[in-house]
Amino acid sequence: MGKDVIVACDFASAEKTFEFLDKFKGRKPFVKIGMELFYAEGPQIVKEIKKRGHKIFLDLKLHDIPNTVKKSMAVLSNLDVDITNLHAGGTIRMMEAAIEGLTREDGTRPLLIAVTQLTSTDQESMENDLLIKEPIDKVVMHYAHNAKLAGLDGVVCSPLEAGKVHEICGESFLTITPGVRFADGDVGDQKRVMTPAQAKEIGSDYIVVGRPITAATDPVAAYERCIREFVD
Repeated sequence: MGKDVIVACDFASAEKTFEFLDKFKGRKPFVKIGMELFYAEGPQIVKEIKKRGHKIFLDLKLHDIPNTVKKSMAVLSNLDVDITNLHAGGTIRMMEAAIEGLTREDGTRPLLIAVTQLTSTDQESMENDLLIKEPIDKVVMHYAHNAKLAGLDGVVCSPLEAGKVHEICGESFLTITPGVRFADGDVGDQKRVMTPAQAKEIGSDYIVVGRPITAATDPVAAYERCIREFVD
């Protein structure tokens, strides 16, 4: 899979999601389904969006004991999503169990990506709230390396960290980067942000864009702008 823009469909209902997706008459965007929508509508929303021809990143960030994650990933694998994820903080053993659960009998599976540190986390909150005293850059790279050791396909990380992740884990190790905003946009609650063009330059493989597209006056135009700046 080449570079792409993933649109975060962070809506509370199927109705609002399809109202948004119906605006796209041409290119069907790669969409991210997060906790809010999945918990509101269940697995059926994934099946319906997939039926419409969209690629799907199911963003549920699993983090539990290895056996529970393995069994849960086996269920998610049957939904035929393209990418799913978990927290790297769950340990290498948990990530290995996730791969086992996600892999189907024919050997195929969705891409599996690990979350390193959330883009809303900065050095201060990591130290004060999580009692992790190491520099955030070092923590992210350690988690990314653990994900690679466990056999995962890549990590979710800040675009500020994508280049270094590739240095440590290799060019084929994918970086999916939220925290992307247009240069003239609002950064919202993200602490570590970058523009689509900057994310492309630094080596991000996928960018996840939410409100700059979903809350735009013309979402299709905003999406096409992202494609121009990041992919084309």
